[in-house]
Amino acid sequence: MSTIRRTAYEMTSEEEINRFMSEMSYGTLAIQGEEWPYAVPVNFVYHRNQVYLHGSKAGHKMEMIRASGKVSFSVSKEYAIVPSYFSDPKLACPATAYFKSVLIRGQAELVESVEEKAEVLGALMRKLQPEGGYEPIDPADPDYLPRIRGVAVLRLAAESLTAKFAFGQHLNEERFARVCSGLEQRGMEGDLQTAELMRKYSGRCPIHEAPAGDGAHS
Repeated sequence: MSTIRRTAYEMTSEEEINRFMSEMSYGTLAIQGEEWPYAVPVNFVYHRNQVYLHGSKAGHKMEMIRASGKVSFSVSKEYAIVPSYFSDPKLACPATAYFKSVLIRGQAELVESVEEKAEVLGALMRKLQPEGGYEPIDPADPDYLPRIRGVAVLRLAAESLTAKFAFGQHLNEERFARVCSGLEQRGMEGDLQTAELMRKYSGRCPIHEAPAGDGAHS
């Protein structure tokens, strides 16, 4: 990939990055292992502009984190597969996928405060179970306190964060129009939203709201 294309896809807007991270519920945690890198998908919550994870205090993952603490954490979402023939009737080369991704490198820190743990777990529950159906997580509640103490909550202290939002920003006007048209005519799940995001991030065309029900892939 050329330097020009990397620059075109780079996302630096904190508002856009925060919105994306707040929408997503899982990512991949990568940890340095003794022999092999270790990567595992985990649920997370983006709370107060920081990534928090939770899990058991025991196990291989926690052993490696305690040994090093140095981790990478990636979150990505594919919005649409774009076939080559949308822009070129002969060559396979233009086939691609449009996506958003964030990569964080830093230290995984164990949260000790029961108040902070309760706040984070409450934020995670509001994300994963927005309909409610449970009593608020309160460290003053004797039913919750031993469970809060018994679970591990990790805070990722970011040393670097990079984001890529790839929606055809590098395309020339003709190919851009062909891909937009191809997505809109195909009309699969996520296609209309992807076409709108192409317009949004390129700034080339007016932005319209996508019809209800045309959500992106989860």
